[in-house]
Amino acid sequence: MMTSQNRLPQLRKDAITGRWVVFSPARAKRPSDFKSKAPATASDHRGRCPFCSGNEHMCAPQIFRVPPDPSSDWKIRVIENLYPALDRNLKDADFDGGGGGGGGDADVLRGFGFHDVVIETPDHSVHLSDLSPREVGDVILAYKKRVEQLLTFDSIKYVQVFKNHGASAGASLSHSHSQIIALPIVPSNVSARIECLREHFNQTGKCCLCEVPSNELLIDESAHFVSFVPFAASSPFEIWIVPRDHSPHFHELDDNKAADLGGLLKLMLRKISIQLNDPPFNFMIQTSPVHTSVSELGSTHWYLQIVPQLTIVAGFEVATGCHINPVFPEEAAKVLREVHVQM
Repeated sequence: MMTSQNRLPQLRKDAITGRWVVFSPARAKRPSDFKSKAPATASDHRGRCPFCSGNEHMCAPQIFRVPPDPSSDWKIRVIENLYPALDRNLKDADFDGGGGGGGGDADVLRGFGFHDVVIETPDHSVHLSDLSPREVGDVILAYKKRVEQLLTFDSIKYVQVFKNHGASAGASLSHSHSQIIALPIVPSNVSARIECLREHFNQTGKCCLCEVPSNELLIDESAHFVSFVPFAASSPFEIWIVPRDHSPHFHELDDNKAADLGGLLKLMLRKISIQLNDPPFNFMIQTSPVHTSVSELGSTHWYLQIVPQLTIVAGFEVATGCHINPVFPEEAAKVLREVHVQM
């Protein structure tokens, strides 16, 4: 395989998002040299951390916990966000009527929605990648349970599960946690993704994400999932974990598949931590809108996206939506395949 330094620049179009990515080997170090300059692990004072066991009184109201029995110690807590982006107490996501945006009332909705936190462990020093595969699977099942609860609200159109690890990736607390936001709209990025998947299906008769990635892009696989670097990765060492079986909605996975996903997710997080010096990262569960039409069910396919924060999004990316990636996906996948992990 050619190294980045020996390759010419290349533009690739992401078939899932429709966006172009510039691969610029002149801006690259050797792929094996990429390291986070400052590890994501930070230090809150444990006595003041609201997510630690014993500090439950410092948090917003609890939604549910695992296990549910209050007489036993909790392993996972799902709580309301103390500083929510949206207001669950508003009556509904009706038109606000405030206007003022030049587009009429249709441009403004009341900020109804839900913003929750999933505390993944009671121990401040433990990260998601430190948990056992089964315990990571239990966190995934907590996501599923909360998503299913949110789907009972008629106004909710899309539910986003995401994790920010490290301050520069957006984490305000270092205690391991993730978040769930339920929206009364379908975000434009999601609509664009669904449209691209539909176009591919109409042209080929196949779901784009059901097609097996090339061996050069593959990192690892399990009974129900595959992990790989996408062909047009927007960031160095970006990873997707995709269900083998066609599935439009994340909340459709069962307990067995959640446990299987837990093992592969742990493996990927350990690989990037070892290879990239515990970098800040985001992961997002890219699922389908709540009300997916029957005609779209064959083309939409959920996946989990992991994005290590190793480069800076600057003016060109903001202006164009076109990212510059200094590491070719095939080389990133090779480096990650070769990282040895003891589980």
